[in-house]
Amino acid sequence: MAPTHLRARWVLSQSRSALHPSRIPQSGPRLAFGPRYASTSTSSVPAARAKLVLYTTALGTTLVATYLYATDTRASLLHQYLIPPLLRLLVPDAENAHHLGTATLQTLYALGLHPRDRSPDPPALATTVFGAALANPVGISAGLDKDAAVPDALFALGAAVVEVGGCTPRPQAGNPQPRVWRVPAIDGLVNRYGLNSAGADKVAARLRARLAAFARAAGLSEADVLDGRAGVPPGALVPGRLLAVQVAKGKDTDERDAAAVARDYVYCVRRLGRYADVLVVNVSSPNTPGLRDLQAAEPLAKLLAAVVDEAGRTGRRTPPRVLVKVSPDEDSDSQVEGICRAVWESGVDGVVVGNTTKRRTGLVPPGVELRPREQRALLEAGGFSGPALFQHTLQLVGRYRKILDQQSLSVAPGGAPAVAVPALPSMDGIVPEGTGSVRTSSDRKVIFASGGITNGEQALQVLNAGASVAMVYTGLVYGGAGTITRMKGELRDGAQPGGYAS
Repeated sequence: MAPTHLRARWVLSQSRSALHPSRIPQSGPRLAFGPRYASTSTSSVPAARAKLVLYTTALGTTLVATYLYATDTRASLLHQYLIPPLLRLLVPDAENAHHLGTATLQTLYALGLHPRDRSPDPPALATTVFGAALANPVGISAGLDKDAAVPDALFALGAAVVEVGGCTPRPQAGNPQPRVWRVPAIDGLVNRYGLNSAGADKVAARLRARLAAFARAAGLSEADVLDGRAGVPPGALVPGRLLAVQVAKGKDTDERDAAAVARDYVYCVRRLGRYADVLVVNVSSPNTPGLRDLQAAEPLAKLLAAVVDEAGRTGRRTPPRVLVKVSPDEDSDSQVEGICRAVWESGVDGVVVGNTTKRRTGLVPPGVELRPREQRALLEAGGFSGPALFQHTLQLVGRYRKILDQQSLSVAPGGAPAVAVPALPSMDGIVPEGTGSVRTSSDRKVIFASGGITNGEQALQVLNAGASVAMVYTGLVYGGAGTITRMKGELRDGAQPGGYAS
């Protein structure tokens, strides 16, 4: 009989051997369970794939719909009622909000996520300015894009004219901050920027880089684009659009030194004129000492003649047109008549009526109460802009139209034009072979209206008063990215073909 400890070891070994997986019998239920599990797994794969496709499609559709809505200027809930009030709430300083808005627009444009007007321009709004066909008569005034950082993003909002600047010959910081204040109760702004500018050289370099990129994409040379062989205006680079560049004298240039003042403007034209469809001569900013003194008839005529002469030397097939931006405060009969006379004597193509105002009377409608902060803002030194200026702008447009048209009919004895005007070809560059295209003193001067215009009805009024383009600035600040689109829709509803002056 085996010893007890050996028997115990044998029993233990047999138990372990019996528990080894290889010795466990595979029962029927286990064999049946395996195939049933495999069948369930196989049938779930198409269902899982279908769910994935469904979720992916839903997500993609949502993203596309969000993109289309967020980048469409017709989305008034977002662009009018949400973003502008939110920006005013989150960024109390108006200048900081301006810089943030410009930087954001620049980034969004680079990414292709910028707001844009997807609605086609109504045919009833098409017009002609300087011989160039414009898709509509609505523009954006200078001040929103001082250094030509976002002209293409502004064109995308639907405007037919975008004015950048004002540009000074040298970089200048402008006035000390704070220098911009909101008056939300009347949708107004007060600013005393003092023509802060990156300088003509930097702005010209930026505009040239933009033109060079366009030329490369089109497979053309820069000269081809500048001479109109790309089929687009050389400034706007978009059919049916015009790019205006505003120029001004340096803050430190003595306005009493006529030669120095002329050099400032001529330098800006020399650097920037090649890349502009229209040059705007700013002699009306209220925040540059002595600038408005240049609006006296004699010095203004000499200054504008120098600008027109330099504009004709740009080396382009069609030189840029020239407008002068006038003050709404220089509104006596003698002042308006003197400016109009200077326009004719110099050969300038027309006027921009007007600019911000130093006046503070009649700005607050009856029944509107300003909060203390708004009252303080309104009393700050600087130029006011906003809807309160509209009636004065409308009245001034009518006066300038009447006087400019009267002077266009002035004829010297013998039937010769009373005013000699330099020859400039049509903006569109289309000149019949052998005929040339020469401006005469009988050409009708162009008026761009700027000041308090916020909607299509007001735009229609200034157009019927004799303006060719209605320009927006403060209305865009308060109305958001969809302002131009809304204005064009309102214009379409109120204007029939030939129903407004052009």
